Amino acid sequence: MTQAAPLTLYGRVWCHLCDDMRTALEPLLAEFGAQLEVVDVDSDPLLEARYNELVPVLVCGGVELCHYHLDVARVRAALAARVARASAGS
Repeated sequence: MTQAAPLTLYGRVWCHLCDDMRTALEPLLAEFGAQLEVVDVDSDPLLEARYNELVPVLVCGGVELCHYHLDVARVRAALAARVARASAGS
């Protein structure tokens, strides 16, 4: 299967919702062969200002897919669309 573009999870080290979203993402990552980049918003003042109370925030290709809790349907649709575009381009 063509590898999907990476997802980015903006969160905090001490955030239980961030941990929950990361765990909930595991089956989707496996299903689509996608990679997850985890970014600690507290490491960058601009990210902290942007995402402070919204974390966790999941982004794919610059598009915010969800925050607080995983939207499985929306993430699956975004990953499937990326895989389809990648397959059409090859």
